[in-house]
Amino acid sequence: AAAAAAASSSPCPRYCECSEPPTRVKCVNRQLSSIPSGIPAGVERLFITGNSISTLGAGAFGQRLEHLLNLNLSGNKIESIEALAFASMPSLRQLDLSNNRIYTLHPEAFGDSGGGVASPHSLRELNLSRALCNDSVAEQVSDLLQNGSLANLVHLEMSDNDLIYLPARVFSRLTSLRQLQLRNNSFVSFRDTFQDLNLQLLDLRFNALKTLCNGTLAELSSQPQLRVDLRDNPFVCDCGLKDFRAWLQSTDKVVEKDSLLCSSPERLGNKPVLQARYSDLQCSYQGDMESVLQTSYVFLGLVLALIGVIFMFVLYLNRKGIKKWLNNFRDACRDHMEGYHYRYEINSDPRLTNLSSSSDV
Repeated sequence: AAAAAAASSSPCPRYCECSEPPTRVKCVNRQLSSIPSGIPAGVERLFITGNSISTLGAGAFGQRLEHLLNLNLSGNKIESIEALAFASMPSLRQLDLSNNRIYTLHPEAFGDSGGGVASPHSLRELNLSRALCNDSVAEQVSDLLQNGSLANLVHLEMSDNDLIYLPARVFSRLTSLRQLQLRNNSFVSFRDTFQDLNLQLLDLRFNALKTLCNGTLAELSSQPQLRVDLRDNPFVCDCGLKDFRAWLQSTDKVVEKDSLLCSSPERLGNKPVLQARYSDLQCSYQGDMESVLQTSYVFLGLVLALIGVIFMFVLYLNRKGIKKWLNNFRDACRDHMEGYHYRYEINSDPRLTNLSSSSDV
């Protein structure tokens, strides 16, 4: 009762709207440059959206918010989230960081679960859609998700971030995760991404997936309750799709699998993947090899021509020295041949041979 009375007597922060008692606080579109001071200790739902708060540091929310369950920080132009930024919220269940431009995300933003620092291990929903400034933040997100502080996370939203890759085993520490939203990014493939998970929903719509490798198919097959949405991806219906098509035909895990379409080659464009016959899934290795060889021959010819030009240029620059060397070589050859001819004459004429012998005696 005393705590409730204290909460009801807490004033509402400037530029904000509060319920009575102040369990819900809204600071919306106020052009705030920092978290407002004086947030009531008993707040359960806090909405600070549509402002210009570039940095969230440790202690940004002032006092410890023991009762806070839902925190919405969307659309605040947040760029940096520092260590322990959310460590003062031990009961937090939902956090919305969508529509920001984060380029620095400290792995200990929620506290270090192994270091005894108070952190919101109870967090169950995290929204990072349209929140990451660029693809380089993926490594920082991976460090955050793998340090154990978000072990109780159930729902993770990372859509609309234009990500092109995720580090291997990025979600492996999220053993409670059930819903993973990765739609509208630029993923081409995955490598050891979904290991050790037990998902119920995986949304991969609107990416750049051309096929799924056997390792990824095995990871998805090992999750008994999983439903995966693969619609609106540009699948390439060639020989590399055969294993995926076979898996697709045998599984019941894919949402509306009949609507998955081939984007190429042109003769199979917009044809359902499951309707493509195995005989249609061919790769033109011969044509590709001929093209590669032709290109190689042209390149080799250009290289040889360049070497020839350089060689002739070197000869031209050293023409005087080469001429002198040739003259010396010719004189040496002539002297050698004259000596050889003289010895031949001596050896072939007996008189010269006897004369030579007498002179020796």
